[in-house]
Amino acid sequence: MSLTTAMFSAVSGLDNNSTDLSVIGDNIANANTIGFKGSRAAFEDALAQTLIGGAGQRGLGSRLQAVQRMITQGALTNTGMATDLALQGKGFFVVKGEHNGVDGQFYTRAGQFTVDDSGYLVDLQGLRVQGYLADDLGTISQGMGDLMVGSAPASPRPTGDVTLKGNLQADAVVPAAFDATQASATSNFSTSTTVYDSLGTAHQVDIYYRRSGAGTWEWHALSDGGGLTGGTAGTPTEIASGTLTYDTSGNLADMTQTSNFTPLGSVNPQALNFNFGDPTAASGTGAKGLTQFASPSAVTFMNQDGYASG
Repeated sequence: MSLTTAMFSAVSGLDNNSTDLSVIGDNIANANTIGFKGSRAAFEDALAQTLIGGAGQRGLGSRLQAVQRMITQGALTNTGMATDLALQGKGFFVVKGEHNGVDGQFYTRAGQFTVDDSGYLVDLQGLRVQGYLADDLGTISQGMGDLMVGSAPASPRPTGDVTLKGNLQADAVVPAAFDATQASATSNFSTSTTVYDSLGTAHQVDIYYRRSGAGTWEWHALSDGGGLTGGTAGTPTEIASGTLTYDTSGNLADMTQTSNFTPLGSVNPQALNFNFGDPTAASGTGAKGLTQFASPSAVTFMNQDGYASG
């Protein structure tokens, strides 16, 4: 009996490891599946058997407890398709139609959408995406319905606000004075975003951060001069700059900024507001935007409110 038990325990381990490999293989196979949520196998000890005479217990192997779905936020990727959407944070897209013989509403995180022959926004299975409709004046309706986008041109919206969250390394070295022609060598950290002018033209903006002393930083926003009035193509031109001041707890205490964004052929100058957080000087917490801790510099969130025509 003990030999059979030993063989069964060993076989249960091999079988469970096979199941684990199957789950891992499925995760790898779906590495490029939009909206896919990975899984992991959770195991537990099989009920032990108490030996006669109170000599203790012997294990009876292992068994699969559950295959746990990992509902976590995936990376957002720019696909270049205007109808591709993604959700950051909680929530699902709502689609409606017939799927596998069932007619109703369904929920998905996959945002690979397109426009059908009737102008409705649909997923790749033809289910219509649901949303709150707007009339010609922009008034939003109270009820959800099929989103008609094929016959609804959208005017561009110029960028007004750029929002950033993250951290600047408190003990970074102080580099030489900032030079726009050698921005990387005269700064500690940089990040990029895209802003739009009144015509919907996209302009790449590189933001460089330079530590100027204990608890003080300066930042410089540069864009290619070819897209600016009076600029030279290939020459980085400063369109905004300012300073950031931090207290001894690493919270943003105060900030300043100036803007001189003059996009070529469109309304200019165009006001740009860079939001780095809620400084304590303005009765904020100082911890909701760019902080200054000893951890490496990184941006965890960046957003701007403009877009091109569509």
